[in-house]
Amino acid sequence: MKRALITGVTGQDGSYLAEFLLGKSDYEVHGLVRRSSSINRQRIDPLFGRVPDIRGRFHLHYADLADASSLSMLMEQVRPDEVYNLGAQSHVRVSFDQPLYTADVVGLGTLRLLEAVRQLNRSQPVKFYQASSSEMYGSAPPPQGPATPFHPRSPYACAKLYAHWQTVNYREAYGLFACSGILFNHESPRRGESFVTRKITLGAARIKEGLQRKLVLGNLDAKRDWGFAGDYVRAMWLMLQQDRPDDYVVATGETHSVREFLEIAFSQLGLDYRDFVEFDTRYTRPSEVDVLLGDATKAHKELGWKAEVDFPGLVKMMVEHDLELAKREKFAQGYRAD
Repeated sequence: MKRALITGVTGQDGSYLAEFLLGKSDYEVHGLVRRSSSINRQRIDPLFGRVPDIRGRFHLHYADLADASSLSMLMEQVRPDEVYNLGAQSHVRVSFDQPLYTADVVGLGTLRLLEAVRQLNRSQPVKFYQASSSEMYGSAPPPQGPATPFHPRSPYACAKLYAHWQTVNYREAYGLFACSGILFNHESPRRGESFVTRKITLGAARIKEGLQRKLVLGNLDAKRDWGFAGDYVRAMWLMLQQDRPDDYVVATGETHSVREFLEIAFSQLGLDYRDFVEFDTRYTRPSEVDVLLGDATKAHKELGWKAEVDFPGLVKMMVEHDLELAKREKFAQGYRAD
């Protein structure tokens, strides 16, 4: 069996990637989990009911991207064939409030992991995937592709860019099979509730069920290239199956505004978002990224990858999921009242 190690396994992308790899009969998956007084595994716990023969093939380990020694010990213990670095402080707006923590975990955390992989690679071949971000392009004019110069506009984007170039450097300096996937925005029902897309779909569902009256947001005119996270983890895996390592842009090639996302989400519930959405400057960024639009031509040609879920289908999927959550919440509140 192949052994895959995933940092950030409890996150949106990590849970989808774990599910994807475990769906293959020849993979054993190991996930990195940070020690915490609270347990946050709601995204991966359902895998035990969805994936057949998962027991004995899915293992969790305590380690931390901020702790180099824990990463080295984990690498030696697991001895993976593939390493997927998805762990991060991934909220762009939060990175302005916590720039040092973001830089440490996202930037230096990747370097610590790369060094642990390099040491293991001396005794066995290891393939490394780095989750780079479209935020690295920042204010670069669209469309953004492999040849587009980077211009990061947030502490998060700067940290991701550092991690991206370290990955390139380890590939060129040490011959490490290291790939970076420059992923544009990818969402799903497993997206964190503080991210704008999930905030919209959950807010709309709660408004529909009478659990919430208003939805407060920031810039409605920001445009993003939004895809489905389940499609994007497939691209990650494909990169590590190639004969040589390289970097790829992963995107749908379409851009939509936050306002468009609102319109589709609320109209699906028979509502007009303009009756419920309010603007608050607290949710804007000090430096905004206006338009992100990815050119994934290289991924299409060399990986044979393409997005399968379109933008309306993505919004519909998320709204249906969150409407069910809102209905359960309403039922629970009524039960407590009785």
